[in-house]
Amino acid sequence: MGGLDEHKPAMAMVGLQFSYACTSLFTRMVLVQGMSPRVFVVYRQAIATLVMTPIVYFSRRNSNIKCSLNLRSFSLIFLNALIGVTLNQNLFFEGLYLSSTSVSTAMSNLVPAVTFVLASILGMEKVNIRSFISSAKIIGTVICVGGAISMALLKGPKLLNMELLPSKSIFGAGGDNWLLGCLSLFGSSWFWSFWVIMQNDSEAWYLHSVEEFGCCLYAGTGSAVSFFVQTWCISQRGPLFSAMFNPLCTVITTIIASVFLHEELYTGSLLGAFAVVIGLYVVLWGKAEDLKEIKQEAVPKLQHDQEKMGQVLINESSEKKNSKVDLEEPLLS
Repeated sequence: MGGLDEHKPAMAMVGLQFSYACTSLFTRMVLVQGMSPRVFVVYRQAIATLVMTPIVYFSRRNSNIKCSLNLRSFSLIFLNALIGVTLNQNLFFEGLYLSSTSVSTAMSNLVPAVTFVLASILGMEKVNIRSFISSAKIIGTVICVGGAISMALLKGPKLLNMELLPSKSIFGAGGDNWLLGCLSLFGSSWFWSFWVIMQNDSEAWYLHSVEEFGCCLYAGTGSAVSFFVQTWCISQRGPLFSAMFNPLCTVITTIIASVFLHEELYTGSLLGAFAVVIGLYVVLWGKAEDLKEIKQEAVPKLQHDQEKMGQVLINESSEKKNSKVDLEEPLLS
């Protein structure tokens, strides 16, 4: 049972990547049909809020811990939402509409590299250039991110769907908008903050098909679930562990889009997928070695603390005995 508990964070992150891949594919479909990316973001987050509110309320209703929302807490929550949701999702879905599913998921793999750098600067991730484990994590990050990006940017010969023209597939490139889409995705990975641009046209807020409603419902529910799962995984294994699973979404999206949705698959994409998997496992190996070192360092420290506590108890017992003897001696003399 202990072995299963140890692998629960990894299993949860793999499941999340499948959910993210399906979200990208379904969203691309409704965006091409004419739905505004900004309207989609609003509906997605509104549904996620409706799903999360009763869960949070009933889970905290019987809690004895009182939560107070002061100005500092509100500011941090506002900044977190601004950084993690608004600009991030607006730029991501705009780039998804202008480019393709493979490019959008590949560009999001800049997140592990940025997370690794920020975690190292803030002291949340141990980095020692002379250490083999740290070097492995750095090399694995470079291979993983480079392989994921090459899946979309390095084409080479076609492997699947060679008879299909890009213009006939709703998952194809956007022509002259390809570069603009890549820049939007790049901004989504780096800035992550934006204020929702409200449209004057009220028609843009209408859901015109079952596909649009279903996609918003699925994306909103998945977003709510992902917040809980992602937070739990980060608390268990740290931010880098969670971020390093992002490249799997690129692999899953490329395979599903090529097999079921007839998106073109190139040799560069296949080679990039192998690089993603290799880099991912190198970094996870480094994280596993870090956990082993932490456990090995914790055991001697615990033993030392126990020995020190035992010595203190012995000394206290000896002092009590000596004081008792000192009081008895005058009475016996």
